[in-house]
Order: sequence, then C-alpha cells, then structure tokens
Amino acid sequence: MRTRRRYRGRGARLRCAAVVAAVGLVVAGCGSTSESAEGLTAEIGSTSDINPREVGELRQGGNLRLAVSSYPANWNTLSNDGNEAEIADILRPMMPRSFDIDAAGKLTVNTDYFTDVELTGTDPMRVTYTINPKAVWSDGSPITWEDIAAQANAMSGRDKRYLIAITNGFEFVDTVERGVDDRQAILTFNTPFADWRGQFAGNSSLYPKSVTSTPEAFNTSLVDAIDLTAGPFTVIDTDRAQGRITLGHNPKWWGAKPVLDTITFSVLDRSAWVQALQNNELDLALLSTIDDVQSVRGTDGLEVRRAPGNRWRHLTFNGSPGSILADPGVRVAISKAIDRKGIVTAMQNGLVENPQPLNNHVFLQGQDGYRDNSLGFDPAAAERELDALGWVRNGDVREKDGRQLVIRDVFYNDPTWVQIAQIIQQNLAAVGVGLTIDTKPAQGFFTDVIQPGDFDATQFSFIGDPFPLSSLRQIYYYDPNDLQGNYGRIGSPELNALIERTLTELDPAKSIELANQVDRAVFEEGHSLPLFQSDGSYGVRATLANMGSPGLASYDYTKIGFTK
Repeated sequence: MRTRRRYRGRGARLRCAAVVAAVGLVVAGCGSTSESAEGLTAEIGSTSDINPREVGELRQGGNLRLAVSSYPANWNTLSNDGNEAEIADILRPMMPRSFDIDAAGKLTVNTDYFTDVELTGTDPMRVTYTINPKAVWSDGSPITWEDIAAQANAMSGRDKRYLIAITNGFEFVDTVERGVDDRQAILTFNTPFADWRGQFAGNSSLYPKSVTSTPEAFNTSLVDAIDLTAGPFTVIDTDRAQGRITLGHNPKWWGAKPVLDTITFSVLDRSAWVQALQNNELDLALLSTIDDVQSVRGTDGLEVRRAPGNRWRHLTFNGSPGSILADPGVRVAISKAIDRKGIVTAMQNGLVENPQPLNNHVFLQGQDGYRDNSLGFDPAAAERELDALGWVRNGDVREKDGRQLVIRDVFYNDPTWVQIAQIIQQNLAAVGVGLTIDTKPAQGFFTDVIQPGDFDATQFSFIGDPFPLSSLRQIYYYDPNDLQGNYGRIGSPELNALIERTLTELDPAKSIELANQVDRAVFEEGHSLPLFQSDGSYGVRATLANMGSPGLASYDYTKIGFTK
C-alpha cells in the first residue's frame, strides 16, 4: 500500500519497497555520520540508523516530541480522506498490524496481535489469521474474526458507498469465515493474490468492526477523533485549535510496557521543523535539503541519521475530460520536456554522490526488479509532438483553438516543492508550455484540492511499504466510480487488465516482469512522472534511541526512549 505525503522532500503517499517473496534488496553502503556525500546514494539498503539500545540502557519515562503539517482530516487511514502518511504515523503506536518488518524488508508475525498468519490453502487460496487471545481493543472488548471480516468487506470495492483509499487485494477475497473460535479468521480468495501478507501490515492496519461495518461509519465516524485503539499507546488529549495530539499508555495493553510516558504530535509548518528541532521543541524531523543537514550537524545535541527507505517525489497530471491535459499525447510530450536529472541534481547535490532521477513507478533504485522504463528527456521530441497535435507557438506559449497551453501546478506550500516547480517551469517554457505555480496550505490539501481534481499537475510524495503490487490498483487502475488514489483520473482498459494479471501472478520473476510492463504503460499514458527518491536523512536528538531513520523497518514503540 502507498500513502501520500504532501511535503518534503501523500505516499505517500509515500513509496514502495519490495515484493517480499520476489524482490531482493541490496545494501546501500552509506554512513550517516559522514559530512561528505562521497559514496552516499539514495538507493534502498538493508540497514537502519536508529541508535539501537537495550531497554535497560534507557531512562524510564519522557515525552517524545514529533511534528505533523496538519491536523488529521480523518483518523481512518483506509479511507480516501485519511490516506496520508502523517495520519498513519500518528496511528502506528496505537493500531494492530499483522507483521513486523526489519531493515532488509523481512517479515515476522507481530505476536502482540497474532499467534500465526499463514497460507493454509492454494486451490482455492486460503489465508488463516489466528489472533492472540490477549489482544483487546482499548475498551476491553476482544479483537475477533468479525473485525477482520468487516474490514475485508469494506475494502473489497463491491459497495461503492465505502470511500476507500485502496482495495489492497480484498477485491479477490470471496469469504471471511470464523475458524476454530472467535479468535481465528479464514480468508478464501477467488484468485491468487501475491501480496496477501500486506492486507493488515505495512501501511495497512486493522480497525474495529464499529468503524468498518457500515459505509457511514467508515467514511465519517473518525473524522473528529478516534476512540477504539489497540496498541501500547492511545490518545489521551487532543487540541485542534492549538494543533496538538498527545498519546499516553493504553491501560488495556497486554504487551511489554513502553519506555516513554507520552508522545506528542504538534502541527507545524514544514518550513519550521528544523528550527523547532534546533530550539529543543522537537526530537526528530525529516530533512529535505543539504541546508537542513548542515544546520542539524552544526547544532549541539543533534545528529543526522540516514538510511534510505521507500519515500519518493513525483509529478501527477490531471487527465480528466475537459482538462488542459486530457490528451495523453500532450501529457507524454510535456513529460519528455522535463529534465528530471537536472531536478535531482539541484535538490540532492551534497546529499548523495551521484544524484539520479527515479525511472520507475513500481520499484525503487536498489531493488531487484528496478529498471529504467522512462521515456527520457527529449525536448526536441516534445516540440515535434506538440506541433503534430496542433499546439502551435504564438509568442512564448503554444495555442490551439484559441486556448493557451498553460498548466497550473498545485502543491503544498513548501520551499523544496517550489524550487522543483520553478525548474519544471523553466523546462516547459523552452518548449512553449506555460506553468503557473499555485501553492496551497497543508490543511485540506488532499480533501479539498487533490481529490476533487482542482489541478492540472500536482506534486506530493508517496511512501510505500514492502507490498508495492497492491498499490498498482490503488494509483494506476482507472474506474470512474472508484477514485482510490488515481487522482489524475488517467488509465485505460488495457492497463487495467495488465494490472489484474500482475496482481494475480504468484511466480516472483513473472510478477516483476509484469510489474515493469505496467510501469512502461503508465509512462506511455502520461499518467505521472517519478522525480527522485529520498536519501533518508533525519535530524534527531542525540539521546533518542531506537528511532531515527528506519529504512524499510517498522518501529517497536515500546522500546523507543532516551538514553540515561
């Protein structure tokens, strides 16, 4: 699954790691303490940089201070309104997931919630979830098979009243049945599904049936707050006016006692994060630029931790009927006019030794399966193709039928995104295409701007998990009655069919080959342009332990704390 993130340098948005059974990762070979970019890359590796410590080395208690750029629009991350990485970050210490993930992307069953998760049949395909008998929601009610069944039904896509962010393979689930008792669920599939391990893992968590049993509850019950959780922490205080959310111990938690007393999330504009870290108001912040890195390195008590993960920036086009970019030929021509190598060089010079653009929508650099399927930077071809489509230069800007070829690039108001947009603006001006920069505030960015399609082009980040194939349908499959994450409303029946083939292919080599065919088709549709993946730099308080730059790994929130 992919979630979206509006800043940095949605998911987001947020992206992707490997198919667990199919993809091997290579070590990035980087050192986070180096002050030179020599040898550093943005390729995914198999390590974390989190200052690992035993619990006995940590002082008990304390408050971990983190930042988000807006207050949650919806605490249900399975919904389109709530499918944001920042909301998922707030919920991770509180909600059940079926697997833990290590730095190399290896999965192990999360035994706090499940004693076993296994493939128990192949014809038809069956997966059995056996729930830990101690696992309860924060009101003391047991987690049961009915919670799994309700979520599977909501996410199947069969009832369009559920405004889901992703089907996540539940479109292939025929039935969910009670197993040996209420603590076991048996999922029977109507076709094989390669990423079945990700249905309640990675960016997807399990919600109580009270949230997923009806469309109304799914869409609206968590708009203002979340009540039932099931992690070591739960919400103990919120203040929307002050932009603050505080998590404290869950008194019904059955697992290891957390080291921290509280976790506080403060709503801060992204541009203020590094300064807040330097002012001892935050304990961790993602760094986007070499200036951020140098500021942190120059501040006593702070350090940079670095482990590239599955986060990448992109440009998405709006191809809906009547839009300026409705013609795929125009989108493709514009794609060829954008110098992505120039963009990544400008943005990552000094952070990595040899900045490279991301040339794949599915796999990241450093993954087995990654290949360059892009159409390349070719402004001369872009001009020829626009000429052939009837878009003729009239002064600085092309026109057709009295309409100027000027596109509006809409994104969250962040300096890094502005700089990227300015480079794109210069690239497009060279081929007679105008670009207007239109920045928006963080609050309501996705719900009020992106989901309704109020853009010609938009920029945000995707953050993925170890299950990238499930996000193919989420983002690149086009169904006019089921938006999910295809905000540009671009696709074709042929691409849809290819995505279906990829999702149901269990052979690892074949699934990689099909996924790359999907990727090439996405480029040829002019759907979107991947720009570059994050180098994974975080500014961190030096005493913070078991947290920092996780790479592909999930955190154990019971072990995060501060050294003595």
